[in-house]
Amino acid sequence: MSTTHPMLNIAVKAARRAGSIINRASLDLDLVKVSKKQHNDFVTEVDKAAEATIIETLLTAYPEHAILAEESGQSWTSTPANEQPDYVWIIDPLDGTTNFIHGFPQYCVSIGLAHKGQMTQAVIYDPTRNDLFTATRGRGAYLNDKRLRVSKRTKMADALLGTGFPFRDLSTLDRYLGMFRLMTEQSAGLRRPGAAALDLAYVAAGRLDGFFEIGLAPWDIAAGSLLVTEAGGLIGDFQGDADYLYTGNVLAGNPKIFAQLVQTLGSKYPKVNLS
Repeated sequence: MSTTHPMLNIAVKAARRAGSIINRASLDLDLVKVSKKQHNDFVTEVDKAAEATIIETLLTAYPEHAILAEESGQSWTSTPANEQPDYVWIIDPLDGTTNFIHGFPQYCVSIGLAHKGQMTQAVIYDPTRNDLFTATRGRGAYLNDKRLRVSKRTKMADALLGTGFPFRDLSTLDRYLGMFRLMTEQSAGLRRPGAAALDLAYVAAGRLDGFFEIGLAPWDIAAGSLLVTEAGGLIGDFQGDADYLYTGNVLAGNPKIFAQLVQTLGSKYPKVNLS
């Protein structure tokens, strides 16, 4: 990764700054103030501080760029399509807040850049392991300085899958548990570590062979989607289509496992039933 894109360099700087805030706070979790946005959806002062430093770093470098971020709610979506900015940063300052609050070391900073609606830069930073996942469109995906490739497993029976239970909207829980049962029967195992962005990074790194989840937000998916595709994987909704960023229903995996996920879950769970 000798010549990184300047926009990726700024995103890495922003992610590392946020990671420092998160790591400092993790040393004394009893002091972290927590509030509840809705059922099982928590926000801490750490999320807010991490997001503020990310936005400041990005906008200092690129003041004309727009921001779509989980905590601040800034968004370009209310402006008419012809007036929407070319560049939009899509940010989750702390994906896996519930894990963080409990000292369960599975959470990350996620920063993606969309240019005219297409993901072009991605950073996912795991501050507990100092794992830095990066991707630039057309230039591959990396973990620290090592090139990433998705796994080579071809059979679902051998595949380790990542997933996440619905937690905000529990109306989909029964439907989801049906998927969970089905994939438990068909795969080598399911894991639900609790930070979707990191799960997608793990698909890119070949640590997971596939991933599925429903009801995610754009900032959960944006950076991870580019990592997956730049590592040779595929990502889509349950029918394999490209509107996953806004429906929040996501399948990802190496090409063979992705195809089997679409075949298995897409037919049983059509679009209309998931949202």
